[in-house]
This record gives sequence, C-alpha cells and structure tokens, in this order.
Amino acid sequence: VPYVGLNFAVYESLKDWLIKRKPLGLVEDSELGVTTRLACGAAAGTIGQTVAYPLDVIRRRMQMVGWKDAASVVTGDGKNKAPIEYNGMVDTFRKTLRYEGFGALYKGLVPNSVKVVPSIAIAFVTYELVKDVLGVELRISD
Repeated sequence: VPYVGLNFAVYESLKDWLIKRKPLGLVEDSELGVTTRLACGAAAGTIGQTVAYPLDVIRRRMQMVGWKDAASVVTGDGKNKAPIEYNGMVDTFRKTLRYEGFGALYKGLVPNSVKVVPSIAIAFVTYELVKDVLGVELRISD
C-alpha cells in the first residue's frame, strides 16, 4: 500500500509540476509526451521503491524465517520444530538493524529496481493512455 500510494502521488505531482512550469519544452499544449510520461513513471517508481523497500525486506525475512507462534514451522524431518528468530515486524526490523546495519534494509535494491522501475514507467504510460481512451481527466490541482 505505501509503495503504490507513493508511486501515484509522486507521478501525479511530478506530472502537474511539469505541466505548470513547462521546463525545457517538455510540455506541448498542456500535455506530456510518451517519453516524458515514461520518465515521470520511472522517477515515481524509483522514489517509491527506495522508500518502501525496507518494508519488503522485512516481509521477506519474516516469510523465510518465521515468527513466534507461527503455524507448523518444522524441520525437514517433520518431527522437530525449527528455531524461530523473529517475533514480529518490529522485532525483525530491530534485529536487522542491530546485527546487519542500515544497509541490510536495502539489500537487493539495485537488481530489483532494474525490474521494477521500467515496469512502473510502462504501467503509468498505459494508465495515461487508458484514461485518454476512456475520456477520464484526473488532476491533483489545476
């Protein structure tokens, strides 16, 4: 939720700013070209990804290791329970920072961005094209 919300907020804010300021001739007749929309989407994806990525790291760690009172956490032989490392999201966050440092919250950000940023840019261009086809006009402010 924070990731998608931030993506839309950044994209729409950047788009409105460009339309109002008209820098570098990027805006023609109060509309952005496909390339400019791709750039806005890529910027939104980069910012959203960077801000929300630590939450994704914590989620993945909890999924991989488990947490207190998790159902059926057993070892490979099916008889013994595996040691459980985390007691929840806050505990996972605290232990990650304590034992691995702040950088651990961003492990894998660059390879993930190679995948996510272009897909978000394309998704926003598609979003704009569908809005145009449907005749929908949404703006944060005029």
